[in-house]
Amino acid sequence: QVQLVESGGGLVQAGGSLRLSCVASGGLFSWYHMGWFRQAPGKEREFVAAIRWDGGNEYSVESRFTISRDNAKNTVYLQMNSLKPEDTAVYYCTVFATGQDIRTMIASGRWQYDYWGQGTQVTVSS
Repeated sequence: QVQLVESGGGLVQAGGSLRLSCVASGGLFSWYHMGWFRQAPGKEREFVAAIRWDGGNEYSVESRFTISRDNAKNTVYLQMNSLKPEDTAVYYCTVFATGQDIRTMIASGRWQYDYWGQGTQVTVSS
């Protein structure tokens, strides 16, 4: 069983930056592809970024957002710059299901996950 704990969310003015962190425990973090999703009020959860188990092949829907990881710290990060009010959402960290290819999931829009964190709220004021 893997536990994921997100942090780093908060209230920020438009144009500001935040760095989210997600610490994993209870599993072999360095083996997992990791991702970030977000869910705004009244909307479905949507993909934000993903990164391969070894830190290669990073994917992000926003050029303002950068995903990275530190396998020695069992942590994945999401650096968010030039934030906009429409970025307001709960941001969730996920472990993708073992054996799934990130590019295939992105192309198909069919996501398969093994674990989720509890989320961290990001609020961007205008």
